Amino acid sequence: MTQQPRKFGFDMEFGDAGVVISAPPPRPKRFFTPEEVEAIREQAYREGEASAVARAEEAHAHALATVAEQARSGLSVLAQVAQAHKAGCAELALVAARRVADAALDRFPTAALEAALEALAQEVESAPRLVVRMARIDERVQAAVEDVAQAIGFAGQIVFKAEPGAAGAAFVFEWGDGRAIFDPEGAAQRVEAAVRAALAAEGLHGDDLSVHGLSVHGEPR
Repeated sequence: MTQQPRKFGFDMEFGDAGVVISAPPPRPKRFFTPEEVEAIREQAYREGEASAVARAEEAHAHALATVAEQARSGLSVLAQVAQAHKAGCAELALVAARRVADAALDRFPTAALEAALEALAQEVESAPRLVVRMARIDERVQAAVEDVAQAIGFAGQIVFKAEPGAAGAAFVFEWGDGRAIFDPEGAAQRVEAAVRAALAAEGLHGDDLSVHGLSVHGEPR
């Protein structure tokens, strides 16, 4: 096939001192040596490999972000479950402690009375009179108080006064200008309040823990 003649154009311009001002764009190369073909092939392979690695790294990063988000969500739920578990354990502990305390007071009704008087030995030793107030005064209570009073060296008068409106195990000691009160119900309420405050500080941000059924009276709310 005869190739048609092509007009030659002077597309390159020169300035002073032969400096090229403008030149036509390079014509695409139509023929390549085997070495050039191999070099082009290797370059294309490297670019394709780099692109595949980049896509894999992007997919890996996305997967890690998804796992991290799911982990955060799971930890949040786990924290709530753990807090609910703590509240439940606290409830059981308070109920058990109250029942054990009630049983102990029923089994040993004068034990707290005797221990309190022994602890107050130095406070009451010089008092001329000691008043003991309880819901019910019987011979066993009187004997227990008198025995402890003798053991600690209290030589004053002991006066027993019944307080019908008082709680069963509660009692009051009064001497001179001193007074000591044992109130199991008030003590139980203070323990409950302390437990509520501790749980709120850990994770409930001051919420009312009564929703978890906390009670020191042996019955869930």
